[in-house]
Amino acid sequence: MLRTLSIRDFVIVDVIELEFSAGFTVFTGETGAGKSILIDALTLALGGRGDASVVREGAPKADITADFAVTAQAQAWLDAHEFGSEDGGALLRRVIDNAGRSKAYINGIAATAAQLRELGDLLVDIHGQHAHQSLLKTEAQRELLDNQAGANVRDVALAYKAWRAVAKQLEEFETNAANVLLERERLEWQVGELDKLAAKPGEWTEIGNEHSRLSHAASLLEGAQEALAVISEADEQPIVSQLASLNQKLTKLVSVDTALQPVVDLIESARIQLQESVYALNTYLDRVELDPDRLRQVDARMEALHSAARKFRVDADELPAEHARLAAQLAQLADATDMEGLRKQEAKLKAEYMALAQQLSTTRAAAAKALGDAVTQAMQDLNMTGGRFEVALHPAEPSAKGLEQIEFMVAGHAGVVPRPLAKVASGGELARISLAISVITSHATTVPTLIFDEVDSGIGGGVAEVVGRLLKRLGQERQVLCVTHLPQVASQGNSHFQVAKSTLDNGKTASRIEVLDAKARVEEVARMLGGLEITATTRKHARELLAS
Repeated sequence: MLRTLSIRDFVIVDVIELEFSAGFTVFTGETGAGKSILIDALTLALGGRGDASVVREGAPKADITADFAVTAQAQAWLDAHEFGSEDGGALLRRVIDNAGRSKAYINGIAATAAQLRELGDLLVDIHGQHAHQSLLKTEAQRELLDNQAGANVRDVALAYKAWRAVAKQLEEFETNAANVLLERERLEWQVGELDKLAAKPGEWTEIGNEHSRLSHAASLLEGAQEALAVISEADEQPIVSQLASLNQKLTKLVSVDTALQPVVDLIESARIQLQESVYALNTYLDRVELDPDRLRQVDARMEALHSAARKFRVDADELPAEHARLAAQLAQLADATDMEGLRKQEAKLKAEYMALAQQLSTTRAAAAKALGDAVTQAMQDLNMTGGRFEVALHPAEPSAKGLEQIEFMVAGHAGVVPRPLAKVASGGELARISLAISVITSHATTVPTLIFDEVDSGIGGGVAEVVGRLLKRLGQERQVLCVTHLPQVASQGNSHFQVAKSTLDNGKTASRIEVLDAKARVEEVARMLGGLEITATTRKHARELLAS
C-alpha cells in the first residue's frame, strides 16, 4: 500500500507531501490543474522513463519519493536483492537533473530503473486513461486473459522453443544431408589420425628435454667424470684430500692463535660441500648412459608430433587440445546425424509441448467463460442492457503463445451476434467495457495498490454512479486511487484530494494539492456538478451524492 508520496520540482509542482490511507481515494480538480501529474510522478518513482523535461523550470532537479507498505512477495524481492530495511517497507526514490541524468534508490541504496520497475510491478497496477485503447490489440487481450487465469504461459513458451530447435535441426539435416556426411567423414579421419598419435598434455616439452639429454649424453658423461676426478679421484692429491690436509694443519695452529678458527670452519664447510657434489656426480653418472636406440625412438616421436602439428596447423604442444576439440565436434555431428534419434527426440518434445499447450487451452477456456460472464453482468449495470461480452478462442498453429488466438467479442444489445471488439464498440462503450474489465481483472492480481487515471472518460449520468460504486467496492479489498472528472465517482471516495493551480510570488504557476474535509468536499462536488457557478441546488445535489 502507498503510504506517502513526496514530489519536488516536478513539471509544475514545487513541493508536495501527501499521505495516503487504505480504501478508495479520489483526486479531482479543474482541467489542466495537474491531476495526472501525480500519476506521472509516481510512475517515474516506479521506474518509468523520464528526461530533463520533467524538471520544473529553473530548478536543478526533480525528486520523487514514494513510501510503500509491502506484501510478503515484495518483501521477499527486497531481501533477495539486498534492499531490505530494518523497519520494513519500501522507499522508492527517483532523481532526474536538468541535464536528463537519472538516479534511482530503493531504501536508500542505489538501484537501477529496471529494479524500480521490477519492484513496482509488485506494488502498483496503473490503469491509464487510454487503457481501453490497448484492448483493441490481440496481444493485450491475450495477456489480460492469461493474467486473469494465472496461466502457465512461460513453461509453454520454453517447451515450444525446445521442440522447434530440434525440429529445425532435423529439417536442416534432411536438407543438407550430403554436406553433413562429408563433414562427418572429414572429422572421423582427423580424429582417427590423432587417436593413433595419442599425444598427451605436456608430452612435447618432456620429450624435448629427453632428446636434448640423449643427444648430448657423451659430453655430459665426459664432463661429469672429469669433475669427479678433479674433486676426489685425481692421481695426485684431489681437491677434497688437499682441503682435509690443510684443515688438519690449521686446526693445530688454532691452539696458538684462535683467530684462525673462522678460517678453519670455512675450509671445513667447503670440504663438506665438495664431498656432497661427489655423491651427486656419482648418482648422475649411474643414471646417464649412452642409448642410441632410445635416441632414435625419441627422434621418431618428435618428428611424428611435429608433422602432425604442421598438418593440423597448430603448435605441437596444442595437439591434445586440438584432438579434444575435433572429437567433440564429431560427437556433436554424430548426434545431429542420428536421424532416428532426432525424430524420437522431436516427437518427445512435441508431445511435451502439446500437453502443456492443451492444459493452457483448458485453463484459458475456463477463464474466458468466467470473464465473459462477469463482464456481461457488469455491462447490464453500465447502461448496456442486453449486451454480451465473450472471449473467443480461435484455433491456431502451435506457437510459443499456445494453440489459440484470443479475441474479445461484444454485442452492444440483445439479439445481436457478438463481433470483434475493435470493430463494433463505440468510444463510450469501449470505455465502459474497459472499466468493467479493469475492475473485474483487478481481483486476480496480488498487487495491493490500484490506480485509475481518468478511465471513466466517456461515461456520464447514471452509469457514472455505477462506476463509482464499482471502484468503492474494489477499495474494500485494495487501496484504490482514482483521478476523475465525474462527481458521481468522486462522491464515492473514502478520501478526497483536490488539485488546483496557484501563482507563486515569482509569478510562476504551480500545482497544489489539499485534503478536503466534509464541507470542502461538498463545494468540490458541487463545482463538478455545476461548473464555475455554485448554487444552493448544486450544493444540495452534492450533499445527496456524498450521502448516497
